[in-house]
Amino acid sequence: MIYIDLENRLPTDADIPNWKPWTEAEWAKWQAESESLLKELAALHAAGKRDERNKLIDEKKAHWGKLKDWLMALSAGKCWFSEAKEIFSHYDVEHFRPKKEAKAEGSAPRDGYWWLAFDYRNYRLCGNVGNRMKGGWFPLQEGSPSSRYEHRCEEAESAYLLDPIDIDDVKLLAFDEEGKACPAPGASDWDKLRVKETVKRLKLNEHEALTEARRKVWVKVSALINQYQSNKARCAAGGNEVAREKAKSALKQVRELTRPTAELSSVAKWCVLLNQDHQLAHAVI
Repeated sequence: MIYIDLENRLPTDADIPNWKPWTEAEWAKWQAESESLLKELAALHAAGKRDERNKLIDEKKAHWGKLKDWLMALSAGKCWFSEAKEIFSHYDVEHFRPKKEAKAEGSAPRDGYWWLAFDYRNYRLCGNVGNRMKGGWFPLQEGSPSSRYEHRCEEAESAYLLDPIDIDDVKLLAFDEEGKACPAPGASDWDKLRVKETVKRLKLNEHEALTEARRKVWVKVSALINQYQSNKARCAAGGNEVAREKAKSALKQVRELTRPTAELSSVAKWCVLLNQDHQLAHAVI
């Protein structure tokens, strides 16, 4: 999972790599259309026309599709949940809070967060493999407030699913040497449940191509760490320039694999962190 600072990003930003920024007029036009669509949805909702409301959402999916390239640019072309590119299939603009109905195990579906259907802050870039599995799944912790259009309280909800635009959520997802996603060390019981639910619903461990790619990254980083540490030990007393250069080369490669733009960079970071070489971790993360 990659952290995306969506709250502080706009399509008009000129400092996003591989993105041609929208003009202020283009962004204002998109927002105006969102507001107009929200008014239509609210009118249908007030009239009790839920089917017509949901049909309108489906008919206007091209509106959020206009932001797909921008969402891709924010993550250097990586799925926000899996950090994969091609191995997690093509990308969807996923609504984090489901737009038409919200499902949870053991209870009837509740009405969706339709008022967020055209709100870019509810959009996440997700590979097709994970998004198809998640669908409208959005369980809340027992006793959690549940947001409604008449009483919005999304910020007070205790959601099971981890959110890539929440830095604390991103830190909860770790990885092991087998390429499996798992709770970070020290996670609370509640957060472990959240990790488990997220991994299950987004197929973060079920998709074999993804776990195998993670395992290969782990093996590669582990080998580089061994090279770095062994060569660093050889030149500890000074005078071994060959070993010094080999250590520097290994360190540079680890840095490249842990860069936010690198595919599966979180796997590489956790490999470094769990190695418990604090000097190495400080140098590359």
